[in-house]
Amino acid sequence: MIELREGTCYPKALMGVNVGLASVDALIAVLAFAQLMRIHSRNTHNGWTRQKVFHLMIGSSNLGYFLYFALTIVAACKGWIFWSHSCGFVVMAFPKILFLAAFLLLLSFWVDLCHQSNDEEDEDDVYSPREALLEKNKPNSNADSRQRCCSFRAVKVGSRQKVVVLVTLLVFLLMLVAAVLIWIGRGRNPIDSSVVARVYVDLFALAVLLLGVALACYGLVLFLKMSKVRSERASSEMWKVAGLAVVSVLCFTSSAAVAVFTDIPLLFNWHGQKINGVCTSLLMVLYYFIGSSIPSVFVLWVMRELPPPLVTFSQQESRTIAFISDSSATVQPQRWTAAASVQNQVSRASPI
Repeated sequence: MIELREGTCYPKALMGVNVGLASVDALIAVLAFAQLMRIHSRNTHNGWTRQKVFHLMIGSSNLGYFLYFALTIVAACKGWIFWSHSCGFVVMAFPKILFLAAFLLLLSFWVDLCHQSNDEEDEDDVYSPREALLEKNKPNSNADSRQRCCSFRAVKVGSRQKVVVLVTLLVFLLMLVAAVLIWIGRGRNPIDSSVVARVYVDLFALAVLLLGVALACYGLVLFLKMSKVRSERASSEMWKVAGLAVVSVLCFTSSAAVAVFTDIPLLFNWHGQKINGVCTSLLMVLYYFIGSSIPSVFVLWVMRELPPPLVTFSQQESRTIAFISDSSATVQPQRWTAAASVQNQVSRASPI
């Protein structure tokens, strides 16, 4: 049984904040995975879409934060010596890497939109949450659909998304190297474990700050581009982009500042030393809740729309035949081309 005694566990204020943050992250993870299941049940034929991937990454990141806060409380009260070294560092760093990867992926999609050279080059692309992440060919059978949903081997990633995967792997490798150095630093050698952890946290904070600035810049560019498209959908997506850009730069800046100027990310290395419970609790809320939970909730909110229900090919074909047999089919092709062009433009103005 965990006792809330001074000197044994965290101070009561800090313990309450840890429990509160763990509860918030658990709730976000449950909501993300539940929404992922709902989306998958309505959109199984497109495989892994952007909407599904974002929900998976946000849910996994917050699940990792929940485990970190829960294990930190247990480790502090039970006196786990190994936790204050590389084990606590790995559990602290892993969900943050997933969080960074999710917003790097969002940035890559925004960069794709901002650097489109012409409208005909990506004629088949529709930038919406339900777009297939990799493969653009439609499945031909139910078996093929199940294979695409359950397998990652046939996935074809865009060039900028490949960069995101590469950067994420490099950060993960850097984290493992730092964890090994922290473990080696436990012995009698010139390696200082606290310095290694401090360097990693500072570098990661710099990356988060740069990511926030990049999202703000490309968000502004997209906002100006979509403001030229007159439609309700473009207007809605425009304000979603603006909101994401503002939330990202504010939350990431505050998180990076706390990481650089305080030891909040390194609380897993707490050895019962005296700390200001109230001040530390406020900084933890600023670093974790403002820096991670709010951006995660905002992404889930802007991507909350469920995909349309499946329509069988026979129904689509019958409707098409009925439409062609109507006398209105004699409308000038130029109007059809103009309408399709406008609709395509609006679809491409949907980067969320």
